[in-house]
Amino acid sequence: MPKAEISWKRTAEDGSKLQVYAQHVGGAWLFFAREKRFDLWRPIPKPPLEDWLELLDAVKRLINRQRLRPEEEARIKKSIRERFPEAEVV
Repeated sequence: MPKAEISWKRTAEDGSKLQVYAQHVGGAWLFFAREKRFDLWRPIPKPPLEDWLELLDAVKRLINRQRLRPEEEARIKKSIRERFPEAEVV
């Protein structure tokens, strides 16, 4: 898996399990999801706060392992604040 791809699993609103991954392209993070292993990845145009927080957590871990630059954490926090002004981002 390239450095610019981060994946995790979560439960959707309807109770189904989803595999989600975020890919860093240019200066933006693109989110994709699928239900089962052989399903096609569907883009998520407006990812929920839960996905952004998972991405932030994973990026923090990659920064600690020196696989991503520290500036990326600040960029993701800024994106979260812009999209979800009511969210508390630490």
